[in-house]
Amino acid sequence: MRLKTLIASALVAVSLGSGATAAAAPAGHECATPSIDRYQQWLASGEGTTEPATGSILVPEGRHRYAAKIKFLNPEWHVMVLWLGNQFEAQADLSRSRGFLMTYSATDDLYVQLRPASDWSGGAKWVTKIPSTRGKVVSRFFSFHPDKWTTLAELGAPAYPLSEALDDARGLVFVGKTPNDLVFKGLKVDGYRPPCVY
Repeated sequence: MRLKTLIASALVAVSLGSGATAAAAPAGHECATPSIDRYQQWLASGEGTTEPATGSILVPEGRHRYAAKIKFLNPEWHVMVLWLGNQFEAQADLSRSRGFLMTYSATDDLYVQLRPASDWSGGAKWVTKIPSTRGKVVSRFFSFHPDKWTTLAELGAPAYPLSEALDDARGLVFVGKTPNDLVFKGLKVDGYRPPCVY
């Protein structure tokens, strides 16, 4: 049984790549630094009035657990960023992924943009709606099927199909134009497991 465990651990390390930090956390475990489902970079971007204004939004919640908390404060566009590969330069191939399961609470509706590395900047991105939970924590699945994604006229339409954004996905960017109290407690992307890099 011990041999099988060692072989499984070795396969996990190989699948994560050659970096020693990427293979440091065993399967099913969090990273050595604060993370939620191994996602370490939950960031207030400084765009829009938010609390906190910039930097990590991860806060301790119970023993060895974290939540990502941010408040959108004014009726203006706000931006909160999650780097899928835990560093800005990284990207993930989500072309075969069905979508993501997110555990969260929100006091108002907002949107999430799928931003590719090839066209990171600007607001003209594919979006899907993240419904308000009226402050209750819920788990919902958000599909990557093209029928579930749209554009916002105010932000503009991207010049590429959703499939291209899935090929080189750099981050999920949460945007909203209304005051909102947001808490994120879980995120699992089908077919993708982020490496620990910090």
